[in-house]
Amino acid sequence: MTTELQAVPTPAPTAHSEALFARARAVTPGGVNSPVRAFRSVGGTPRFIARADGAYLTDADGTRLLDYIGSWGPMILGHNHPAVREAIADALQYGTSFGAPGEREVLLAELVTRLTGVDRVRFVSSGTEATMSALRLARGMTGRKFIVKFRGNYHGHADGLLVEAGSGLLTNADGALGAAAPSSAGVPEEYAGLTLVTEYNDPAALDALMAARGSEVAALIFEPVVGNAGVLIPTPEFLAALHRVKTHGALLIADEVMTGFRLSLGGATGLLGLRPDLICWGKIIGGGLPVGAYGGRASVMDFVSPQGPVYQAGTLSGNPLAMAAGLATLSALEADPDLYARLGAYTTALADGLRDAASAAGVPISINHIGSMLTAFHLDAPDGSVRTYTDAAASDTKAFARWFQGMLGRGVYWAPSQFESIFVSGVHGDAELNATLDAARAAYVDLGRELGA
Repeated sequence: MTTELQAVPTPAPTAHSEALFARARAVTPGGVNSPVRAFRSVGGTPRFIARADGAYLTDADGTRLLDYIGSWGPMILGHNHPAVREAIADALQYGTSFGAPGEREVLLAELVTRLTGVDRVRFVSSGTEATMSALRLARGMTGRKFIVKFRGNYHGHADGLLVEAGSGLLTNADGALGAAAPSSAGVPEEYAGLTLVTEYNDPAALDALMAARGSEVAALIFEPVVGNAGVLIPTPEFLAALHRVKTHGALLIADEVMTGFRLSLGGATGLLGLRPDLICWGKIIGGGLPVGAYGGRASVMDFVSPQGPVYQAGTLSGNPLAMAAGLATLSALEADPDLYARLGAYTTALADGLRDAASAAGVPISINHIGSMLTAFHLDAPDGSVRTYTDAAASDTKAFARWFQGMLGRGVYWAPSQFESIFVSGVHGDAELNATLDAARAAYVDLGRELGA
């Protein structure tokens, strides 16, 4: 591995990205179609991407970037994978949308049920649509109104899920256990009032909430491994508390939009031995095209229309191009039984290298990683001790922003937020690992000087 530190890099040209960003701001809120892309937490101009291949992106100015976002998770095989591209091209010959059933959605449903163990699956067009539909199903089946979620768990932008809270056992002004306020303008307090919030990885708080309110709760929705507060890994005690929720007659909904097929063929659910009533998927299940899904045992899913009374529909659900991409991706994952071990080995080596580089530069970080997901929190705490949203929120976001810019300037495209996971793909190899750690050592040296380490 190269040991010579890179000098402060010559700034890459960004004129085309800057021009596109200016044009976009005139016609799109904030110039982007999803907030984290705007670089608000790290500064600078977001890079507009022209193409993607393997482990790399090429921006509008022609700069090649080593990518650790992978379209926020779907590209586990790498960008523009030949099998996925060819499957989409084949499907494209026969049309782009039917508004009627097709064979590919049956084939993908058969594959998903076989790999995950659910009995039934319903395809939708996004992760938000999947979680929203699963919660409606839980309410329809149980006849209850309230749901429970955890601080820092993101489940899409449906009104009832854009809710977080303060701290501790989380109370609102009148002291109602678990109550919380909306975290977005435009979410009526009445919606927020139906969502109870507590702390991830705090089994005592969850038990207390369910003891007080469990008879009113339709479902608890959770990320098995959190990716949207940075990577948070559940403790065995917390996993046991999750299962105790079911003793109150509430359904357990695992949001695997990010972790599904990412951490194993059975997702985080299979890896951790969870037994949820419903699972939500997105990202990898569509191979990079817009797809979501939710599924579970037949006795629950048969409440969905037209079989049952819970209505849910979508014009583009089961889109033939998306089904083709999903089939190709999941088939490739199943055909490569060693892939998950390789992903885990790369991510562990990346974590070790980042830890050593930061320590040598006198920069405090705490790394959480599992499978091919990793977050380096910029705070002074032992590895593995960041377990809750409150722990993660103590990170030095300004230090992270400076480090992010140091990595970007050296050609490494990290997630532009302290509170996100990065994702490793099957085409990240030794050359990519060495280049990443070379850049990281130099970026940490620069950051250490700025921090006075």
